[in-house]
Amino acid sequence: MAEKRDYYEVLGVSKTATDDELKKAYRRLAKKYHPDANPDNKEEAEQKFKEVNEAYETLSDKQKRKLYDTYGFDGPNMGGANGGGYYSYGSGFDGFSGFSDFSDLGDIFSSFFGGERRGGSSRSRNTVTKGADLKVGIDITFKESYTGIEKEISINRNEVCPDCNGNGCAKGTSPTKCTACGGKGTIRQVSSTLFGQVATQRTCSACGGLGTIISNPCPTCRGKGTVKKTKRLKIKIPEGIDDGQTIVLKNEGEPGKNGGPNGDLYIVVRVKKDSVYSRRAEHVLCEVPITFTMATLGGEIEIPMVDGTKEKYVIPEGTATNTKFSIKNKGFKSISGNWRGDFVFTVVVQVPKRLTAEQRNLLVELAKTMNEQPPLKKRGIFG
Repeated sequence: MAEKRDYYEVLGVSKTATDDELKKAYRRLAKKYHPDANPDNKEEAEQKFKEVNEAYETLSDKQKRKLYDTYGFDGPNMGGANGGGYYSYGSGFDGFSGFSDFSDLGDIFSSFFGGERRGGSSRSRNTVTKGADLKVGIDITFKESYTGIEKEISINRNEVCPDCNGNGCAKGTSPTKCTACGGKGTIRQVSSTLFGQVATQRTCSACGGLGTIISNPCPTCRGKGTVKKTKRLKIKIPEGIDDGQTIVLKNEGEPGKNGGPNGDLYIVVRVKKDSVYSRRAEHVLCEVPITFTMATLGGEIEIPMVDGTKEKYVIPEGTATNTKFSIKNKGFKSISGNWRGDFVFTVVVQVPKRLTAEQRNLLVELAKTMNEQPPLKKRGIFG
């Protein structure tokens, strides 16, 4: 009998290999040496396959791995030179009594024999499932995002068929149990291999995994249980909503399956840009032009707000262009709290380009009184 190889050597990993590294090595080698993948050299492949299985069965179990690392093949409960292998014959998946992760073996066998693992996706066909979510977009103006507004939208969605109430059957009839799968939705198959019987299951082709057959489909929905309809919905867009934010309407999506709840409707708000106002967080930003004389002498102006109202504000004398002022609590309302941002405006001093003779003479006299230069408060271009 050939001498047994070190388990780490068999799997091609180091003695510090993680569980994930062991699993990846095992899956790769098990597929490589499976006898069905080596029809021209089944005997040698069988021996290597058993060797890989034995190594992984030991190293994937923390207790067995600890004993092996300490005592080797002859340690307590390791089974000596003739023990340790978990593989047994004639009983399908249940025969692998020592295997700690059935999902690995099921995935490997599925790649050779087809079908689905026990408890796979076919079972989910009959489970209660929430309907799919829907997503639409809506455009609003800058003012509407500031004040809030109620809008009406149209969506195309599936709805439960009114004639069959969603069961897909014509009036007076009901679904019948599938005779091919006995109502389970899956068909179990047992294949004989060199190592015994391997059980797999596949989706029933007769019923599509539903477990029932519709003999007399509903003429309205043609057996689907749903019909396509256009639905008009009124939605309330809250004041303060920002561009790109989403409103969620619960249970306004696609209908659920097997009695499950409807999905949700996600409405993405798109705010159009405004020619006057802009936004930063909850603050409204804009530019306000003022005259040269107001910037010099100061005065009161009326500033139009986003909602159409006007606010009076006193501009102090000697205001330079690009000076910023703010009006408290006249910005956007916060969506997450009961507070508002500010209305922040930047004054832009307009210098007159055309003057009458009288205006020009007045400015000339003014310039003479100021020595034709600005006052020197600090060293700069004139100092």
